[in-house]
Amino acid sequence: MEGRVEIYCGQGRGKTSCAIGQCVKAAGQEKQIIMVQFLKGKETEELSFFKRLEPEVQLFRFEKYERLYEDLNEEEKKEQDHFIYNGLKYAHKVIDTSQCDMVVLEEVLGLLDLVLLKTEDLVEMLENRSDDQTIIMTGRQIPEALIP
Repeated sequence: MEGRVEIYCGQGRGKTSCAIGQCVKAAGQEKQIIMVQFLKGKETEELSFFKRLEPEVQLFRFEKYERLYEDLNEEEKKEQDHFIYNGLKYAHKVIDTSQCDMVVLEEVLGLLDLVLLKTEDLVEMLENRSDDQTIIMTGRQIPEALIP
């Protein structure tokens, strides 16, 4: 299977649902999927369903607080940033080692908006993926540098 990079972005709802749909499709083809989730806050109904897809689909959440990032005070944001950086390191490792067939970076584009991740670092991570690995990213807006 030829790998690719897909981005689901925009205001409103449906981005996570689209990503999960791709995960279900890939799992049905006996692919291994890892979802690394950022900035989601509280548990959603979609994620409860998502856990039933294990072991083909594995979910990793790197959050200390159940509240949304923008609702945290400065000290809590600093703590949360540490968890986010650990999540980014994990995602980088998964991609670098081709640990799975598909990687979903849920709300990773939001990290760019918050300046917790530089666009060039995300581009570098994508360039390190193997040719047959699919990367799916979600978020509200896409920087011009990611479009190519």
